[in-house]
Amino acid sequence: MNHVVKSVEIGGNTITFETGKYAKQASGAVIVRQGDSMVLCTTVCAAAERVFDFLPLTIDYQDRNGANGTIPGGYLKREGRSSERETLVSRVIDRSIRPMFPKHFRAELQGIATVMSYDKDAETDVLSLCGMAASFHVSDAPMTQPIAGVRIVRVKGEFKLNPTFDEAREADINLIVAGTKDAITMVEGGAREADEDAMLDAFDICQDAIRKLIACMEELRAAAGKEKVEVPAPRELDAAIVAAVAEKGKARLVEALAVPGKHERGEAMKAARAATVAEVTAGMADDAVAQATADAKGAWEKLVKKTMRGTVIATRTRIDGRAPDEIRDIWCEVGMAPRAHGSAIFTRGETQGFVNIALGTEPDAQRMELPYNRDHKRNFMLTYVFAPYCTGEARPLRGPKRREIGHGALARRAILSVLPTFEEFPYVIRSTSEIMESNGSSSMATVCGTTLALMDAGVPIKEPVAGIAMGLVKEGADFAVLSDILGDEDALGDMDFKVCGTKNGITAFQMDCKVEGVSREIMKKAMAQARDGRLHILGEMLKTLPSVRTEMSPYAPRITTLHIKQDKIRDIIGPGGKVIRGIQEACDVRIKVEDSGRVDVASTSQEATDKAIQMIREITQEAEIGALYVGVVKRIVDFGAFVEIFPGTDGLVHISHLAHERVDKVTDVLHEGDEVLVRVIDVDRSGKIRLSRKEALEAM
Repeated sequence: MNHVVKSVEIGGNTITFETGKYAKQASGAVIVRQGDSMVLCTTVCAAAERVFDFLPLTIDYQDRNGANGTIPGGYLKREGRSSERETLVSRVIDRSIRPMFPKHFRAELQGIATVMSYDKDAETDVLSLCGMAASFHVSDAPMTQPIAGVRIVRVKGEFKLNPTFDEAREADINLIVAGTKDAITMVEGGAREADEDAMLDAFDICQDAIRKLIACMEELRAAAGKEKVEVPAPRELDAAIVAAVAEKGKARLVEALAVPGKHERGEAMKAARAATVAEVTAGMADDAVAQATADAKGAWEKLVKKTMRGTVIATRTRIDGRAPDEIRDIWCEVGMAPRAHGSAIFTRGETQGFVNIALGTEPDAQRMELPYNRDHKRNFMLTYVFAPYCTGEARPLRGPKRREIGHGALARRAILSVLPTFEEFPYVIRSTSEIMESNGSSSMATVCGTTLALMDAGVPIKEPVAGIAMGLVKEGADFAVLSDILGDEDALGDMDFKVCGTKNGITAFQMDCKVEGVSREIMKKAMAQARDGRLHILGEMLKTLPSVRTEMSPYAPRITTLHIKQDKIRDIIGPGGKVIRGIQEACDVRIKVEDSGRVDVASTSQEATDKAIQMIREITQEAEIGALYVGVVKRIVDFGAFVEIFPGTDGLVHISHLAHERVDKVTDVLHEGDEVLVRVIDVDRSGKIRLSRKEALEAM
């Protein structure tokens, strides 16, 4: 195998592809580099096809601690199951590459991206996407055409490709865009209320960069590519059976498609198919029935797809009778879970999500070990749960699937830009979305439900956020963009396109194509139609709860903030944290002390908060010159008495300040343990306090 290295410049950075030197037993292996980041991308195409009814493609992205010179935490000291970040990057790569294979190809395909060196200014997610695409392209896997991807951000009005870490952090648009040389196939990212035209401009800039990357991959393949696996043409269905199914089944199909309700329509479709197959195969010889039945079922599926898509294109009428831009009925409810700190139900057609909000304090934040931050803290968490009952299924409950993690991340991204800062609202927030019914776009129901639940909890979000899922049916030059798609429309359509945002602009964006890309014309229409749908959904949501509640749940923690001098922090903490733990246990509160002197006290009880604050003030208060205090005599010496005026702070009453008359012995006036009224008459630079009983008596 030839050792080949090819490079291309994107956004002022050089991306290098290298093949033929490493991992040579894989079907394809490419090391992709940018800056000090390196990712090994390998692909394997199985020798024989398997019996699947889908493309058996598996993509895994793997961060490695050694790549950035760190050692994994935990007892085992090795990487474990995929992290959320690894899962999300794997999904981005999979969604970009999957449409590029023949629909009937059934040999197993596996791609693994392993990070060898990590440079935070050359992010490895989009780098792995390009490396994996190049690896498939040089391998024998039958990829129909190469794809590539770039990250684009907008900082201070200027677009930047493959940005640095700081540029990405400050951006108001941050997208990963993948595509072929002619069209966009996948988009994933977020924004801070960006307008639709800015997003389209970003896609255009990305398309030019994608063409350059693909040209580089073509050079790599020309020098080191393998001959592609020959993909046999799919077996043709028996023409007579196809014609018979169309003749005998069309009327049944049209009638079944008109049945309202997801499950009712599904049962009607099954009955119509069974009747049609039985009629078509009636009277056939026993040895011909099995093949004829398989052909009849295949012909039925083609008829369903053709009929549904053809009806949408010809009549602009959908399965459930809606117009392409029509949104299903929406109803919402808030506050139904009394012990949750905020809760909401969002229902759109046959999709329903229940969301609850829990408010916590800083120790509740999620700690995450990321390549660019060993101790990243997440103050807003969103968990998406897709239980089997929501689609009428019975299957075991296990851990979250990749889809659930991906949908939760999309919804979190949609909400994140409208949340108050931690300084403005010092709470950790967790949203849990339980999907109770599903027939299209449960992730968007999660966005809408989370918005309402946050408002119900009294979280001062900047603007309400809604989300909508769009679909596409394209036949030749004609196409129809569908708003608020059903599950069947998603399965039989050409695009799944999700847009979240406020009335002002887009906050999250996700697109997947089942065809090899969509044009700018289609994208422009889809985004305009999505905006209209989003505004309609926002209007329906705000009928239930027009604004953020001014009062929080009585069960939510109240956080009271006070400020102390920095040199008093050690007094609150105490040796080994003894003092602060004592206050928390005595008052049943949580206390957070920052280096700046800010102290947050959290409790569901105002009485407990007040008690804790009083204890903190007693520990941290300072003597004021001229102020009167009732103190306790702690120690007698020849020249005076040391009086504790508040816990941990004492001062000296000199013998000359014990009384108006002359005092020969201190014990003639005071004894240890006595309570005495004193006035502060001086505090020197070292902090020593001088007290006077004589002046305190004059003040009485």
